[in-house]
Parts: sequence; C-alpha cells; structure tokens
Amino acid sequence: MARATNGPASRERRRRVVDQASGYRGRRSKLYRYAKDAIFKAKYWSYRDRKTRKREFRNLWIARINAATRSEGLTYSRFWEGLTKAGIALDRKVLADLAVRSPAQFSRIVSIAKEKVCLPATPAA
Repeated sequence: MARATNGPASRERRRRVVDQASGYRGRRSKLYRYAKDAIFKAKYWSYRDRKTRKREFRNLWIARINAATRSEGLTYSRFWEGLTKAGIALDRKVLADLAVRSPAQFSRIVSIAKEKVCLPATPAA
C-alpha cells in the first residue's frame, strides 16, 4: 500500500500562508519558509501596536488639551480638576477635538472649569 502524505491539504495550507504574505518584499512573499516567519511577526506586531496606538492617541489628546488650556491661563491638571467639580463628563478625545476645531467653545468650557477650581492668589510685588 502506498504511503499517504496528505499532500493536497499541506499544499493548500502552505498556499494560504504564501497568499497572506503577498505584498511583502522578496522571498518573504514567494517562499513558504520565509513567508511563515513574516506572517508570524506581522501578526505579533499588529497585536502589540493596537495597544500602542491607544496609548499614543491618549498622549496626543492630553498634549493638545494642555496646550489649549495653557493659552487660557490654566494647567491641564487644574483644568481636569475644574471639569470634575463642574460635573462635565467629556472625554479627552472630544475635548482635544474641540480645542482644535472650535476654540471658542473650548474656551467656554475652560472658563466654567476656572470658576470651579480655586486658584492660588499671586503674591503682590
């Protein structure tokens, strides 16, 4: 009796991996041995960077809000304290978008936050 190798299924599996690697440069897109490693790394990086993207966007939003609040004479932490005391529940993404696209509305929100936070008095010279 002939030896069964399961050839058609193995060929299909390898073809699927090489098809996933289409668009990669050189042998990584043509040869199974190298395409397999390229696909593994690509999946690893995409999983890792989905989390990194969230972290980077949060940092960007905080930087934009901080810049906009400092131009209004308030720091980011004091602004956030004022928002909490005022009961304004806007997230950082929306606030950063307001700061960039409609500065007038953002300055109204900053003024509300300023009223709620007690700023230290500046010493007279």
